[in-house]
Amino acid sequence: MSDRYTAYNYQTLLETALSRVDNALDKREGSIIYDAIAPACYELAEMYLQLDTLLDSTFADTSTGEQLTRRALERGVIRDSATKAIRKGEFNIVVSIGDRFRLNDTTYIVLSLISDTDYMLQCEQYGYIGNYYSGAMLPISYIAGLEIANLTDILIPGEDEMTDSALRVKYYADLSSQAFGGNQTDYIDKTNALAGVGGTKVYPVWNGGGTVKLVIIDSTYAVPSGALVDSIQTSIDPVVNGGEGLGIAPIGHVVTVEGLTSVTCDIDFTLTFESGVVWADVEAEILVNIEGYMLQLRQDWSTEQYLIVRVSSIESTILDIVGILDIETTTINTLESNLSLNDTQIPILGTVTNI
Repeated sequence: MSDRYTAYNYQTLLETALSRVDNALDKREGSIIYDAIAPACYELAEMYLQLDTLLDSTFADTSTGEQLTRRALERGVIRDSATKAIRKGEFNIVVSIGDRFRLNDTTYIVLSLISDTDYMLQCEQYGYIGNYYSGAMLPISYIAGLEIANLTDILIPGEDEMTDSALRVKYYADLSSQAFGGNQTDYIDKTNALAGVGGTKVYPVWNGGGTVKLVIIDSTYAVPSGALVDSIQTSIDPVVNGGEGLGIAPIGHVVTVEGLTSVTCDIDFTLTFESGVVWADVEAEILVNIEGYMLQLRQDWSTEQYLIVRVSSIESTILDIVGILDIETTTINTLESNLSLNDTQIPILGTVTNI
Protein backbone atom coordinates (compact mmCIF):
# COMPACT_ATOMS: atom_id res chain seq x y z
CA MET A 1 0.00 0.00 0.00
CA SER A 2 1.35 3.44 -0.90
CA ASP A 3 1.98 6.26 1.56
CA ARG A 4 -1.32 7.82 0.46
CA TYR A 5 -3.22 5.16 2.42
CA THR A 6 -0.99 4.27 5.37
CA ALA A 7 -3.76 5.67 7.59
CA TYR A 8 -6.15 3.09 6.19
CA ASN A 9 -4.47 -0.22 6.93
CA TYR A 10 -6.30 -2.87 8.93
CA GLN A 11 -4.73 -2.14 12.31
CA THR A 12 -5.31 1.61 12.06
CA LEU A 13 -8.92 1.18 10.96
CA LEU A 14 -9.57 -1.28 13.77
CA GLU A 15 -8.08 0.99 16.42
CA THR A 16 -10.05 3.97 15.10
CA ALA A 17 -13.32 2.01 15.09
CA LEU A 18 -12.79 0.67 18.62
CA SER A 19 -11.91 4.14 19.87
CA ARG A 20 -15.44 5.22 18.95
CA VAL A 21 -16.93 2.62 21.29
CA ASP A 22 -17.65 3.67 24.87
CA ASN A 23 -14.86 2.51 27.19
CA ALA A 24 -17.48 1.27 29.59
CA LEU A 25 -18.16 -1.59 27.17
CA ASP A 26 -15.97 -4.65 26.69
CA LYS A 27 -14.05 -4.21 23.46
CA ARG A 28 -11.10 -6.48 24.11
CA GLU A 29 -10.01 -9.00 21.47
CA GLY A 30 -12.54 -11.83 21.49
CA SER A 31 -15.39 -9.67 22.76
CA ILE A 32 -18.64 -9.39 20.79
CA ILE A 33 -17.88 -5.78 19.80
CA TYR A 34 -14.32 -6.60 18.71
CA ASP A 35 -15.41 -9.63 16.71
CA ALA A 36 -18.15 -7.60 15.02
CA ILE A 37 -15.88 -4.70 14.03
CA ALA A 38 -12.71 -6.59 13.00
CA PRO A 39 -14.08 -8.25 9.82
CA ALA A 40 -15.56 -4.97 8.61
CA CYS A 41 -12.20 -3.22 9.14
CA TYR A 42 -10.44 -5.98 7.24
CA GLU A 43 -12.78 -5.53 4.28
CA LEU A 44 -12.34 -1.74 4.44
CA ALA A 45 -8.55 -2.17 4.37
CA GLU A 46 -8.92 -4.36 1.27
CA MET A 47 -11.13 -1.74 -0.34
CA TYR A 48 -8.60 1.05 0.32
CA LEU A 49 -5.86 -1.12 -1.16
CA GLN A 50 -7.92 -1.59 -4.31
CA LEU A 51 -8.63 2.15 -4.45
CA ASP A 52 -4.90 2.79 -4.23
CA THR A 53 -4.28 0.40 -7.14
CA LEU A 54 -7.11 1.98 -9.12
CA LEU A 55 -5.67 5.45 -8.61
CA ASP A 56 -2.24 4.29 -9.78
CA SER A 57 -3.75 2.79 -12.92
CA THR A 58 -5.22 6.14 -13.99
CA PHE A 59 -1.83 7.88 -14.41
CA ALA A 60 0.80 7.12 -17.02
CA ASP A 61 3.70 7.24 -14.56
CA THR A 62 2.26 4.49 -12.34
CA SER A 63 -0.08 2.44 -14.55
CA THR A 64 1.10 -0.85 -16.04
CA GLY A 65 0.03 -3.47 -18.54
CA GLU A 66 -3.42 -3.12 -20.07
CA GLN A 67 -4.15 0.05 -18.08
CA LEU A 68 -1.05 1.77 -19.47
CA THR A 69 -1.90 0.56 -22.98
CA ARG A 70 -5.38 2.11 -22.72
CA ARG A 71 -4.02 5.31 -21.18
CA ALA A 72 -1.55 5.77 -24.04
CA LEU A 73 -4.21 4.93 -26.61
CA GLU A 74 -6.16 8.00 -25.53
CA ARG A 75 -3.50 10.03 -27.33
CA GLY A 76 -3.20 7.62 -30.23
CA VAL A 77 0.04 6.16 -28.84
CA ILE A 78 0.03 2.42 -29.54
CA ARG A 79 2.07 -0.23 -27.77
CA ASP A 80 4.21 -1.91 -30.45
CA SER A 81 3.25 -5.54 -30.86
CA ALA A 82 5.73 -8.39 -31.09
CA THR A 83 6.86 -9.19 -34.62
CA LYS A 84 8.35 -12.24 -36.32
CA ALA A 85 11.92 -12.27 -37.60
CA ILE A 86 12.55 -12.64 -41.32
CA ARG A 87 15.71 -14.66 -41.98
CA LYS A 88 17.74 -15.91 -44.93
CA GLY A 89 17.93 -19.65 -45.53
CA GLU A 90 20.53 -21.33 -47.72
CA PHE A 91 19.84 -24.80 -49.19
CA ASN A 92 21.49 -27.20 -51.61
CA ILE A 93 18.26 -27.76 -53.54
CA VAL A 94 15.11 -25.92 -54.51
CA VAL A 95 12.59 -26.11 -51.66
CA SER A 96 8.89 -25.29 -51.67
CA ILE A 97 7.13 -22.23 -50.33
CA GLY A 98 5.61 -23.31 -47.01
CA ASP A 99 8.27 -25.87 -46.13
CA ARG A 100 9.08 -25.72 -42.42
CA PHE A 101 12.33 -26.18 -40.53
CA ARG A 102 13.43 -26.38 -36.91
CA LEU A 103 16.48 -24.93 -35.14
CA ASN A 104 16.69 -25.45 -31.37
CA ASP A 105 13.39 -24.16 -29.93
CA THR A 106 12.39 -22.13 -32.99
CA THR A 107 10.71 -23.04 -36.28
CA TYR A 108 10.82 -21.31 -39.66
CA ILE A 109 8.59 -21.36 -42.73
CA VAL A 110 9.75 -20.62 -46.29
CA LEU A 111 8.14 -17.43 -47.61
CA SER A 112 9.77 -16.68 -50.96
CA LEU A 113 12.77 -17.22 -53.21
CA ILE A 114 15.66 -14.77 -53.02
CA SER A 115 17.92 -16.30 -55.66
CA ASP A 116 19.04 -19.78 -56.77
CA THR A 117 18.59 -21.88 -53.62
CA ASP A 118 18.51 -18.99 -51.14
CA TYR A 119 15.12 -18.26 -49.57
CA MET A 120 13.39 -15.82 -47.27
CA LEU A 121 12.14 -17.54 -44.10
CA GLN A 122 9.88 -16.32 -41.33
CA CYS A 123 10.28 -17.41 -37.74
CA GLU A 124 7.00 -18.85 -36.50
CA GLN A 125 7.61 -17.57 -32.97
CA TYR A 126 7.05 -13.90 -32.19
CA GLY A 127 9.77 -11.74 -30.71
CA TYR A 128 13.49 -11.37 -30.43
CA ILE A 129 14.00 -15.13 -30.17
CA GLY A 130 13.82 -15.29 -33.96
CA ASN A 131 17.10 -13.36 -34.14
CA TYR A 132 19.04 -15.63 -31.77
CA TYR A 133 20.04 -18.69 -33.73
CA SER A 134 22.00 -19.39 -36.88
CA GLY A 135 23.27 -22.63 -38.35
CA ALA A 136 21.99 -25.97 -39.58
CA MET A 137 18.22 -26.52 -39.55
CA LEU A 138 16.27 -29.79 -39.66
CA PRO A 139 13.22 -30.17 -41.90
CA ILE A 140 9.99 -30.82 -40.06
CA SER A 141 8.76 -32.97 -42.96
CA TYR A 142 10.95 -35.13 -45.18
CA ILE A 143 12.42 -33.31 -48.22
CA ALA A 144 14.09 -35.55 -50.81
CA GLY A 145 17.67 -34.60 -51.67
CA LEU A 146 18.04 -32.05 -48.88
CA GLU A 147 21.58 -32.05 -47.51
CA ILE A 148 22.15 -28.39 -46.57
CA ALA A 149 19.65 -26.17 -44.75
CA ASN A 150 21.41 -23.25 -43.07
CA LEU A 151 19.80 -20.29 -41.33
CA THR A 152 22.01 -17.25 -41.93
CA ASP A 153 21.33 -13.50 -42.18
CA ILE A 154 18.73 -11.52 -40.25
CA LEU A 155 16.77 -9.72 -42.96
CA ILE A 156 14.19 -8.07 -40.71
CA PRO A 157 14.72 -8.48 -36.95
CA GLY A 158 11.94 -9.86 -34.78
CA GLU A 159 10.91 -7.66 -31.88
CA ASP A 160 9.33 -8.38 -28.51
CA GLU A 161 6.19 -6.55 -27.46
CA MET A 162 7.01 -3.05 -26.24
CA THR A 163 7.68 -2.99 -22.50
CA ASP A 164 5.82 -0.74 -20.08
CA SER A 165 8.88 1.47 -19.62
CA ALA A 166 9.36 1.87 -23.37
CA LEU A 167 5.66 2.65 -23.88
CA ARG A 168 5.85 5.22 -21.10
CA VAL A 169 8.80 6.91 -22.83
CA LYS A 170 6.89 6.87 -26.12
CA TYR A 171 3.82 8.36 -24.42
CA TYR A 172 5.73 11.23 -22.83
CA ALA A 173 7.60 11.88 -26.07
CA ASP A 174 4.27 12.22 -27.84
CA LEU A 175 3.12 14.75 -25.24
CA SER A 176 6.05 17.01 -26.02
CA SER A 177 6.54 16.29 -29.73
CA GLN A 178 5.67 18.63 -32.58
CA ALA A 179 5.10 15.97 -35.24
CA PHE A 180 3.04 17.31 -38.11
CA GLY A 181 2.62 16.85 -41.83
CA GLY A 182 6.03 15.51 -42.81
CA ASN A 183 8.31 17.54 -40.56
CA GLN A 184 11.40 15.85 -39.14
CA THR A 185 9.70 14.67 -35.97
CA ASP A 186 6.86 13.20 -38.01
CA TYR A 187 9.28 11.22 -40.17
CA ILE A 188 11.20 9.96 -37.12
CA ASP A 189 8.05 8.89 -35.26
CA LYS A 190 6.47 7.09 -38.21
CA THR A 191 9.66 5.41 -39.42
CA ASN A 192 10.64 4.21 -35.95
CA ALA A 193 7.18 2.68 -35.59
CA LEU A 194 7.81 0.32 -38.53
CA ALA A 195 8.87 -3.25 -37.76
CA GLY A 196 12.62 -3.77 -37.64
CA VAL A 197 13.65 -0.12 -37.23
CA GLY A 198 15.66 0.88 -34.17
CA GLY A 199 16.33 4.54 -34.99
CA THR A 200 16.15 7.13 -37.77
CA LYS A 201 17.97 10.24 -38.89
CA VAL A 202 16.32 12.68 -41.28
CA TYR A 203 18.14 14.72 -43.94
CA PRO A 204 15.73 17.25 -45.48
CA VAL A 205 16.35 18.80 -48.92
CA TRP A 206 19.40 16.58 -49.31
CA ASN A 207 19.16 16.43 -53.10
CA GLY A 208 17.14 19.52 -53.92
CA GLY A 209 13.70 20.79 -53.05
CA GLY A 210 11.16 18.16 -52.08
CA THR A 211 13.75 15.47 -51.36
CA VAL A 212 14.20 13.76 -48.02
CA LYS A 213 16.72 11.11 -47.01
CA LEU A 214 16.13 8.75 -44.10
CA VAL A 215 19.03 6.76 -42.65
CA ILE A 216 18.01 3.88 -40.39
CA ILE A 217 19.51 1.41 -37.94
CA ASP A 218 17.77 -1.90 -37.31
CA SER A 219 16.11 -2.85 -34.03
CA THR A 220 19.13 -4.94 -32.96
CA TYR A 221 21.25 -1.79 -33.39
CA ALA A 222 23.13 -3.21 -36.34
CA VAL A 223 23.46 -2.33 -40.02
CA PRO A 224 20.03 -3.02 -41.58
CA SER A 225 19.72 -5.62 -44.31
CA GLY A 226 18.86 -4.67 -47.86
CA ALA A 227 15.49 -6.39 -47.39
CA LEU A 228 14.67 -4.19 -44.40
CA VAL A 229 15.73 -1.02 -46.22
CA ASP A 230 13.57 -1.99 -49.22
CA SER A 231 10.62 -2.72 -46.93
CA ILE A 232 10.90 0.65 -45.21
CA GLN A 233 11.35 2.42 -48.56
CA THR A 234 8.10 0.86 -49.81
CA SER A 235 6.24 1.84 -46.64
CA ILE A 236 7.49 5.43 -46.68
CA ASP A 237 7.60 6.25 -50.40
CA PRO A 238 7.58 3.48 -53.02
CA VAL A 239 10.36 3.98 -55.57
CA VAL A 240 8.15 3.39 -58.61
CA ASN A 241 5.72 6.10 -57.45
CA GLY A 242 8.13 8.47 -55.69
CA GLY A 243 6.57 11.67 -54.42
CA GLU A 244 2.99 10.64 -55.17
CA GLY A 245 1.98 10.16 -51.55
CA LEU A 246 1.29 6.44 -51.86
CA GLY A 247 3.26 5.70 -48.70
CA ILE A 248 3.59 7.45 -45.37
CA ALA A 249 5.41 10.45 -46.91
CA PRO A 250 3.26 13.44 -47.89
CA ILE A 251 2.55 14.18 -51.55
CA GLY A 252 5.52 15.97 -53.11
CA HIS A 253 8.16 14.44 -50.84
CA VAL A 254 10.55 12.15 -52.71
CA VAL A 255 12.06 10.03 -49.95
CA THR A 256 15.21 7.92 -50.13
CA VAL A 257 15.74 5.33 -47.39
CA GLU A 258 19.27 4.12 -46.70
CA GLY A 259 20.92 1.99 -44.06
CA LEU A 260 23.83 3.28 -42.03
CA THR A 261 27.27 1.74 -42.35
CA SER A 262 29.64 0.23 -39.81
CA VAL A 263 33.28 0.79 -38.94
CA THR A 264 35.20 -2.14 -37.46
CA CYS A 265 37.23 -1.16 -34.40
CA ASP A 266 40.34 -3.23 -33.65
CA ILE A 267 41.48 -2.58 -30.08
CA ASP A 268 45.05 -3.10 -28.83
CA PHE A 269 46.46 -2.37 -25.37
CA THR A 270 48.98 -3.50 -22.77
CA LEU A 271 47.63 -4.75 -19.45
CA THR A 272 49.21 -5.12 -16.03
CA PHE A 273 47.68 -7.98 -14.07
CA GLU A 274 47.47 -8.82 -10.39
CA SER A 275 49.69 -11.67 -9.26
CA GLY A 276 48.45 -14.99 -10.62
CA VAL A 277 46.11 -13.48 -13.21
CA VAL A 278 46.72 -14.08 -16.93
CA TRP A 279 45.07 -12.88 -20.15
CA ALA A 280 42.95 -16.02 -20.50
CA ASP A 281 41.35 -15.32 -17.11
CA VAL A 282 39.93 -11.94 -18.15
CA GLU A 283 39.65 -12.09 -21.95
CA ALA A 284 35.96 -13.08 -22.08
CA GLU A 285 34.91 -10.37 -19.62
CA ILE A 286 36.94 -7.75 -21.48
CA LEU A 287 35.18 -8.65 -24.74
CA VAL A 288 31.77 -8.44 -23.06
CA ASN A 289 32.54 -5.06 -21.49
CA ILE A 290 33.89 -3.47 -24.67
CA GLU A 291 31.00 -4.87 -26.73
CA GLY A 292 28.61 -3.42 -24.13
CA TYR A 293 30.20 -0.01 -24.61
CA MET A 294 29.96 -0.32 -28.40
CA LEU A 295 26.30 -1.36 -28.11
CA GLN A 296 25.54 1.70 -26.00
CA LEU A 297 27.09 3.90 -28.66
CA ARG A 298 24.98 2.22 -31.35
CA GLN A 299 21.84 2.68 -29.27
CA ASP A 300 22.63 6.40 -28.97
CA TRP A 301 23.31 6.84 -32.71
CA SER A 302 19.92 8.26 -33.73
CA THR A 303 20.00 10.98 -31.07
CA GLU A 304 23.65 12.00 -31.51
CA GLN A 305 25.06 14.12 -34.31
CA TYR A 306 27.88 11.62 -34.64
CA LEU A 307 29.55 9.01 -32.49
CA ILE A 308 33.02 9.04 -30.93
CA VAL A 309 34.68 5.82 -29.76
CA ARG A 310 36.73 7.05 -26.82
CA VAL A 311 39.95 5.49 -25.58
CA SER A 312 39.15 6.58 -22.03
CA SER A 313 35.79 4.80 -22.08
CA ILE A 314 37.35 1.58 -23.34
CA GLU A 315 40.03 1.74 -20.65
CA SER A 316 37.43 2.43 -17.98
CA THR A 317 35.39 -0.66 -18.88
CA ILE A 318 38.55 -2.78 -18.69
CA LEU A 319 39.84 -1.34 -15.41
CA ASP A 320 36.52 -2.27 -13.78
CA ILE A 321 37.48 -5.94 -14.12
CA VAL A 322 38.91 -7.69 -11.07
CA GLY A 323 42.49 -8.80 -11.63
CA ILE A 324 43.55 -5.89 -13.87
CA LEU A 325 45.79 -3.27 -12.26
CA ASP A 326 46.60 -0.96 -15.16
CA ILE A 327 46.23 -0.39 -18.90
CA GLU A 328 48.39 1.62 -21.30
CA THR A 329 49.13 2.27 -24.98
CA THR A 330 45.51 1.68 -25.96
CA THR A 331 44.92 2.07 -29.70
CA ILE A 332 41.84 2.00 -31.91
CA ASN A 333 42.71 0.84 -35.40
CA THR A 334 46.43 1.37 -34.59
CA LEU A 335 45.98 5.01 -33.47
CA GLU A 336 46.36 6.18 -29.86
CA SER A 337 43.40 8.55 -30.15
CA ASN A 338 39.63 8.61 -30.13
CA LEU A 339 37.88 7.43 -33.28
CA SER A 340 35.36 9.94 -34.65
CA LEU A 341 32.73 8.49 -36.94
CA ASN A 342 30.57 10.38 -39.39
CA ASP A 343 26.85 10.85 -38.86
CA THR A 344 25.86 7.66 -40.67
CA GLN A 345 28.40 5.28 -39.12
CA ILE A 346 28.32 2.99 -36.09
CA PRO A 347 31.18 1.08 -34.43
CA ILE A 348 31.48 -2.70 -34.58
CA LEU A 349 34.00 -4.49 -32.38
CA GLY A 350 36.77 -6.24 -34.28
CA THR A 351 39.83 -7.86 -32.73
CA VAL A 352 40.90 -7.20 -29.14
CA THR A 353 44.58 -7.82 -28.40
CA ASN A 354 46.72 -7.56 -25.29
CA ILE A 355 50.19 -6.72 -26.61
